[in-house]
Amino acid sequence: MCGIVGFVGKRNATPLLIEGLKRLEYRGYDSAGVAVLSVSGMAIAKTKGKVSALDAELANHPIEGTAGIAHTRWATHGAPEQRNAHPHRVGQIALVHNGIIENYAALKMEMIERGASFLSDTDTEVMSQWLHDRCAQGVSFAEAFGMMLPLLHGAYAIVALHEDEPDTLYVARKGSPMVVGTNDAQECWVGSDMLALAGYATQGYYLADGEYAILQPSTMRFFAADHTPIQVTMQSMNVGAEIHDKQGFAHFMLKEIHEQPDVIRKTLSHYYDHETQSVHFEGLTLDPTTISSITMVACGTSFYAAQVASYWFEQITHIPVRIDIASEYRYRHPIVPKDSAALFISQSGETADTLAAMRYAKEHGAHTIALVNVPTSTMAREADSVIRTLAGAEIGVASTKAFVAQLTTLAALVLYFGGARSTLSSEETAHLMHHLSGVAEQTQQVLDEKMHYDRLALALMYARDMLFIGRGTSYPLANEGALKMKELSYIHAEGYAAGELKHGPIALVDDGVPIIVIAPDDALFDKSASNLEETAARKGNIVLISSKERVANFHGNVTHSVAVPACHPFVAPILYAVPLQLLSYYVALHKGADIDQPRNLAKSVTVE
Repeated sequence: MCGIVGFVGKRNATPLLIEGLKRLEYRGYDSAGVAVLSVSGMAIAKTKGKVSALDAELANHPIEGTAGIAHTRWATHGAPEQRNAHPHRVGQIALVHNGIIENYAALKMEMIERGASFLSDTDTEVMSQWLHDRCAQGVSFAEAFGMMLPLLHGAYAIVALHEDEPDTLYVARKGSPMVVGTNDAQECWVGSDMLALAGYATQGYYLADGEYAILQPSTMRFFAADHTPIQVTMQSMNVGAEIHDKQGFAHFMLKEIHEQPDVIRKTLSHYYDHETQSVHFEGLTLDPTTISSITMVACGTSFYAAQVASYWFEQITHIPVRIDIASEYRYRHPIVPKDSAALFISQSGETADTLAAMRYAKEHGAHTIALVNVPTSTMAREADSVIRTLAGAEIGVASTKAFVAQLTTLAALVLYFGGARSTLSSEETAHLMHHLSGVAEQTQQVLDEKMHYDRLALALMYARDMLFIGRGTSYPLANEGALKMKELSYIHAEGYAAGELKHGPIALVDDGVPIIVIAPDDALFDKSASNLEETAARKGNIVLISSKERVANFHGNVTHSVAVPACHPFVAPILYAVPLQLLSYYVALHKGADIDQPRNLAKSVTVE
């Protein structure tokens, strides 16, 4: 969730670390800090708030050194205050940390009994105090670092410095991602995200769980959890820094919404061969004809993609599907059926709950499939099969193009399964793929009318509550639309199956509550229209999102309407996601919210 950057080389580390932190701002954070080492000692700067505040502090009080660590913190233990910001220094030691140390209270009590005095409320300072105590007893820092790691329960990505070693970084990882990079200039880099290293490191290695490393400009030593030295294979890093350019858009989110037509095209060209009219998934090592059921597990927006896909799979492939929220999955000790597949969806491939759920399913005999946007992620490395979503880097915290990429990839996967299991003929597969291929252009048509959403947002921005409703695959979209509105505008919004309104939520309806009705032109339109009228009878402020033909000919009681290009019902969830994204974006824009970095949120949730 938080961001980590580390550097050791011959250049001044401070501006490099600050640039790395700026690249990681999309992850969500509430404070920032940096520690640098030179031959004259250690210097630290920490501020509450944005990296820009830290940058201003450093402009007034510069610090320099050729090795350093930097961090953006998303609060877990202790309020967002300067004293809780990382790095945490005790004596000659400074340390930054992502994750949660679950047994920190016991370790803290041990250190207090040994005379330690804590300055923060964090679990991270416990590690700095522990290392300082062992070094005070004459233990070398390298030995103390290795001794500490087995004592830590929970998840961590750690980078530490010691004042007596101004050319060395100590790095460890368990459950929280960490990449090590290098280049021809004999510089070493570390980061919680490859983006922090883009344009600097030319080769990289993702630490595996339990591994740690001691890095110097000319030497990198890697160790297994049992302290055995290991040899690692560095991979080429070809991610460019240009992804951080908004390319003329006001926000990364708006840029990424506009990238969706290309994302759809790129996805389909990767998984569908137009000449042979066949769908292929080279990363899938499972025979679709051998499975008895599918479990889909994810969090947040990815869960709603799974919810949409569950309709597609059951209707088209006739495979029973169960969907689960990742944070609950393993705690109910689910039964994993024999001959089952378990599909885990995560943009980052590092989502802690989803990763833990995947490990549970794998331990209990399921064939695990990771559907991720980062092919080098932990989930991709540990799953039995890997399916890539080709969204590219997504900087906006609220997911847009990653969601559309997930839906497009899942739609293609359904066609692949349907063909393999003979529930779809080749003609039917080609027919649905034809409609799927047309979504890119239809999405562009929605984007060309984005100012309509700008005007509509002005009418909705003062609402305190909103309801999003839909039927069939539009029900998960209602959930996703409500989530986007909450994330971006901070308006309380809830998604409901349209038929469930009368079972309670209709009590909330009055003329101050906008009801967003997602009703594609499909077999369920008339039923959705009936639910619309139920809310209209109670003075609901109704926004109808449907096809241009349905909107033009609808004579019911609506306050506003949004016309979407006509499309096949199979692809409607992909297309109808875009109006919901635009509506949330413009409501947030008019409310003056921080669109790319909504409060309290993080892009990659690597803690439970």
